[in-house]
Order: sequence, then structure tokens, then C-alpha cells
Amino acid sequence: MIYRGPTASADARGRRVESRPVSTTHFLVIRHAESLWNADLRWQGQADPPLSARGLAQAEALAGTLRGEPADALYSSDLRRAWQTAEIVGRALDLEPRAEARLRELDVGSWSGLRRAEIAARDGCELARFEAGDASVRAGGGESRGQIRRRVRALFSEWVTSHPGARIVVVTHLGVIRALVPGSEVTNAGVLRVCSTDLAR
Repeated sequence: MIYRGPTASADARGRRVESRPVSTTHFLVIRHAESLWNADLRWQGQADPPLSARGLAQAEALAGTLRGEPADALYSSDLRRAWQTAEIVGRALDLEPRAEARLRELDVGSWSGLRRAEIAARDGCELARFEAGDASVRAGGGESRGQIRRRVRALFSEWVTSHPGARIVVVTHLGVIRALVPGSEVTNAGVLRVCSTDLAR
């Protein structure tokens, strides 16, 4: 557990004020290993394909690198590709994953199951706006970037409050990771380390 403080400062009237200790919550955010649809270059959204054989091997390799990593809790999207990854990682960390539906991927509506070229042929203008980062576009009539950002930020804020100073492992999806840290590029079974002070920015 990491604390900043206690420290002393002065208020507007020059009176000495001692601040309370602030603990930092640390997150180890993992993108699920390769699914069958990842391998086939299909947009998944909240569809539920399982891990591919390569994905299972990726998850096992990741578990090996994380063995001994200090962790207090393990949360996972309840979609199968994330849950399978979390179960494998959990065995290495000696933690049981807890399902959290708010960690699901961005809902891409009617684009789910399609390859990018197929989406471009059907909804080219909407796809261009979505890929340009327009936060109001509902992908395939599903969810917008603005909506997933609010969903994900609210969840992580809850964890910062309920698990102060903890080390939390989160298995989720690329859309969730980008909602948390815009511009992130994390490969299948890749890891991003984030702390609560980063989320306040």
C-alpha cells in the first residue's frame, strides 16, 4: 500500500492544515488473449467467441510471467474470451476471478461478426466517423465511445473508493482499455499498468 502523507500545508488564512494520507490503487489491466474472431479479423463487440488455440497458449504464457505478481483481487469481463484468460491468470496468482459485466467490450451492434471491409461497404461514413474518434457515433447502432468511457470510468472510480491502496488485476477488452486510457494500443494478452492518480487526469 502506498501513501502520500501525511503532509502539512497552509489554508487561505495561513493556518497550518495537515492533509490526510492518500492511498494509491494500482491496476494491472490485461487485454484478453486471442479469440477465434480475432484470428479471423472479425469485429466482436459483445459477441462471445472463445479463445483460439493460439489464445490459450498466449494466456498460459502470460500467466507464467505474472506468477508471483502481488495482487489483491482479480476482476474479469464475463465474456468468454476474457473469462478464459482470467481463469488461467487466476491460477498463477492464486485468485478466483470475479465477473463484472461493465468490463464488456464496446457494443458494436450490427457490425459484430463482420470484417472491417464489410463494415466499410455497409456503413462507410459512420465507420469513418467512429474511427476518427467521434464520441457520439454508436457503432453499428450499439454503443458510442462516450458511453463506454462513462461506463468504464465509473467502474474504476468505484474500485478506487472500495479498494484503496489495493493491487487489482483486470481482464478486459481493447475498447475498455482505450476508454480508460485513450490512445492505448495493447495486443492480445498484453498488459497495461495504471494507477488511480492516472485516472484523475
